[in-house]
Amino acid sequence: MEIFMAKYGEIALKGNNKRYFEQRLIKNIKRRISPLGEFEYMRAQSTLYITPMSENIDFDEAERRLLTIFGIGAVQRSISLPKDYNEIVRLGIPYLEKRLFLRKFPKSFKIEARRADKTFPMNSMELMREFGGAVLEAFPSLQVDLHTPDVTIRLEIRDRNAFICADRLKGAGGIPVGCSGKALVLLSGGIDSPVAAAMMAKRGLSVDMLHFQSPPYTSERALMKVESLCERLSEYCGEINLYSVNLTQAQEEIRDTCPDEYMTVLLRRMMFKIAGKLCEERFYSAIITGESVGQVASQTAAAIICTDNAVNLPVYRPVIGMDKIEIVEIARKINTYEISTLPYEDCCTVFTPKHPKLKPKMEDIIKYEARLNPDFIQNFTENMTIKKF
Repeated sequence: MEIFMAKYGEIALKGNNKRYFEQRLIKNIKRRISPLGEFEYMRAQSTLYITPMSENIDFDEAERRLLTIFGIGAVQRSISLPKDYNEIVRLGIPYLEKRLFLRKFPKSFKIEARRADKTFPMNSMELMREFGGAVLEAFPSLQVDLHTPDVTIRLEIRDRNAFICADRLKGAGGIPVGCSGKALVLLSGGIDSPVAAAMMAKRGLSVDMLHFQSPPYTSERALMKVESLCERLSEYCGEINLYSVNLTQAQEEIRDTCPDEYMTVLLRRMMFKIAGKLCEERFYSAIITGESVGQVASQTAAAIICTDNAVNLPVYRPVIGMDKIEIVEIARKINTYEISTLPYEDCCTVFTPKHPKLKPKMEDIIKYEARLNPDFIQNFTENMTIKKF
């Protein structure tokens, strides 16, 4: 029977609360793969055994989904066998032929064997030697390469069964989403904020999104772009609530009453204050942004100080020390890059000043902010829509 072995990543290092992380991981896995069919789950030796109980399971799709779940260090698609060496060879070799040559055409291999059940009559070295010989006899075109093999075949003797695996794929790592509380992401629709969301979800945070739109200056397609990002991010981050707030009135008021060069920072502070109020009402413990120091005028050190001063919550900026190339690399990995680069303007690009203030002073910001109507922040929920992904 073919199964999945989900190897723990960081969870394996946990102490007395390890069971809590395991339970959360299983819950997240069930949410992702249960639509594909019925599975049975068993925990043992820092491994989660996922056994299909339904016929016609799409193993390729299940594998793809497992690889996007934070908390899994590696995924092994394996065959479960009786703990009898002759049966291991009889049933394992045909399985390897299917797994090795269906999608790959390796020229070299090595065997890695682990005997967790010490009552098994052959030790790890004997298993590697004997089973390696059986593989060579079955596939004479292969040769042994212990250093840089095209494929590593893993043979594990566990408490209940033996397992053979020809594919060990690196998982998403991190810890399960939902283990570290919940936070609110300022999702602009660009490249950086989706990456920031995924990086904090990898640290166990449940993340919801707050998006600001400015009709008629921003189009309906800009909102659709953000919704597409939420749908894509839900593969990694779990269930997502998207809050959309109309910011047009506030932007026009800032434009009409404040110096042009301060508009960017004043707008960011407005966003932070709305986010802070939403966090207070919906019990989010932090705000997450995709800011990177020096990338744009609103992300200078002085501007960041001014925006942070707008809220009494921690602000997480996981990409703050990265350059654009590093951020793009992660965006491609989580498959948000193509959506993020669609050419639809977000509200941050509306009314952008020609010469923004790079080193704003807090006393000036407070002076100009006093000109603005505070009712918008108090009543922002009237302009807010919510959509689940």
